[in-house]
Amino acid sequence: MSVSENFSTFCNNLKMSKETIGKIQSRYKRITKRINLEYRNLDSENSYSLYVGSYGRGTEIWTSDIDLIVQLPYKMYEKYSNYNGNGQSALLQDVKKALQKTYPTSHVKGDGQVIGIRFDDGISFEIVPAFINTDGKSYTYPNTNNGGSWHPTNPRDEMQAMKNRNVVTNKNLKRLCAMARAWKGNCNVPISGILIDTLAYKFINDYSYKDKSFLYYDYLSRDFFKYLKDIDKEIEYWLAPGSARRVFKSGNFQYKAASAYRLSLEAIEYQEKKYWYSASGKWRDIFGTRYPE
Repeated sequence: MSVSENFSTFCNNLKMSKETIGKIQSRYKRITKRINLEYRNLDSENSYSLYVGSYGRGTEIWTSDIDLIVQLPYKMYEKYSNYNGNGQSALLQDVKKALQKTYPTSHVKGDGQVIGIRFDDGISFEIVPAFINTDGKSYTYPNTNNGGSWHPTNPRDEMQAMKNRNVVTNKNLKRLCAMARAWKGNCNVPISGILIDTLAYKFINDYSYKDKSFLYYDYLSRDFFKYLKDIDKEIEYWLAPGSARRVFKSGNFQYKAASAYRLSLEAIEYQEKKYWYSASGKWRDIFGTRYPE
């Protein structure tokens, strides 16, 4: 197949199946309904909840981390803000018990900032109980660490920023983020999903082929890896799109990016010589088996 056909197939292979999306949506509704019944006496599967994280931004390819904010009534904030002790931990345990009424046999844990539910089919949800702020779009969420504290988050602005730039780049931004996640998983790269999205967002803004077709995805991949490898290793954080929150690195990803860059150069050289199988082999060394042979 051609470069265009291979990368088009690859990006299609990175999409979650309709069956998987159906399971995620069904569980999202059950989780939302339980929270609304518990804290609002409201029988609603869609109100007061929001997909966030990579899934909310439309850049996720794995099912092991589906992030969800559930908005609680403000009276709950007042109750646990004045709690004697770690009110944030007590709040998470309260929400955990509520969710166990719907999922009594699933593995449910509550620590840090989230309640996690792990299902037997590999799909996992991380649920963040939060309170809407006066601006009507950002939230305050609990952090149980170090005695407990409250923190702001603005996922809507992050999702909107990604959406807007994805439109002007012919959908290439979110596809690049998905491909980078395949690279991360295949090559065990120490980089978070939000950092991938943040750096891809910055990179593609001034990229000369930002709105081109799949025919340019070999160059897109090569040049993104070059961009990553050349980032100063002393930089500790970047500002997330839309929200401008600090996104810290979890390790120096530049070494793995340099390796991927070298492999991409070899892949493109094989392509130019029409050694199609060898070229695909190099791309699969980078991206894994979802890239076609």
